[in-house]
Amino acid sequence: MKINFLTMLAALTLSITSANCLQAAESKGTATQKPFGKTADGVAVDEFTLTNAQGLTVSIISRGAAIRQILAKDRDGKAADIVNGFDDVAGYEGEGNQYFGCTTGRVCNRIAKGKFTLDGKEYTLAINNEPNHLHGGAERSLDKVVWKGKIVEPKKGVGAAFSYTSPDGEEGYPGKLKINVRYILTDDNKLSIRYSATTDKATPVNLTNHAYFNLAGAGSPTVLDHELQLEADKYTPVDDTFIPTGKIADVAGTVLDFRKSTRIGDRIEELTDTPVLGYDHNYVLRNQTGKNALAATLKDPSSGRVLKVYTQEPGIQFYSGNFLNGQKGKGGKEYAHRAALCLEDQHYPDSVNQPSFPSTILKPGNKYTKTTWYEFSTYQ
Repeated sequence: MKINFLTMLAALTLSITSANCLQAAESKGTATQKPFGKTADGVAVDEFTLTNAQGLTVSIISRGAAIRQILAKDRDGKAADIVNGFDDVAGYEGEGNQYFGCTTGRVCNRIAKGKFTLDGKEYTLAINNEPNHLHGGAERSLDKVVWKGKIVEPKKGVGAAFSYTSPDGEEGYPGKLKINVRYILTDDNKLSIRYSATTDKATPVNLTNHAYFNLAGAGSPTVLDHELQLEADKYTPVDDTFIPTGKIADVAGTVLDFRKSTRIGDRIEELTDTPVLGYDHNYVLRNQTGKNALAATLKDPSSGRVLKVYTQEPGIQFYSGNFLNGQKGKGGKEYAHRAALCLEDQHYPDSVNQPSFPSTILKPGNKYTKTTWYEFSTYQ
């Protein structure tokens, strides 16, 4: 009995020690906040840096609640920054910023001719992507304002939270919209982006993140050698101005078929002479349950880095960086044509004008919620 008691005591001690080690492992990450500079109007911008126990680092700035940097290790353990961005606020305020890493909205993607009718009233928005409205507007869209940021302590991992209240009528949208975006980085190399919003008037809401990824390292010359798989059998065809026709079409037998992992550059030239100039399409995801599920898997054979995107949204926009023009970003690196790509989980473009699409209307008393997961890993 004495031996059994000692054995049990040792086992209990080991169990408690293991539990304590697990708790310590979950809290090994760090979160820091520091000044990043000021806008041209003199508004202070802060940078929040999250690092987990594996060394994965994510930095977010309060202007646009935007991902500025993601340092991820390759198959050999060497870290590189894999997203486009700038070294200072001036870069984000300049013409070279094509929504790099930002929280996008109030309504991401396009609204036809900058108009929609809600509860019998027509609303007019900025035409900033002729002849349509794009990504929330021209002057006070969510990517261009400075959010209030703070470090938070989630149950697991490390985090930073951002809040912004968009007043009634801002960029032409109805309703006072209170928005929160929370970034949480865990030690299993997952970054979650949790969105929530409430309104005092019915209004369209469709939020996403607009990070530009190159898994070989931001500033590498191309993403055409990346391999992509999308969990989608269908897409929403568009007219020559990128507005959906309202139809849902099969990807089978088309250049848009990424149901199996496919090199992005294999068929892209078939789209070069079309209005979209490459890939810039909304895919209809198989998952339509409103629960998070795998939407996209992106691999870079040169580095072995892998990105998986999980979402509860009905669609995802795959954009192959067709309008990147060699602008200089972090460290003076050039972001060349098709040198980065976006995977923007979303409701379908122009949903506010398309009754057959899932609704984007948020009403008073209801709460908009959405969670996106980015999962980083490597393969040999």
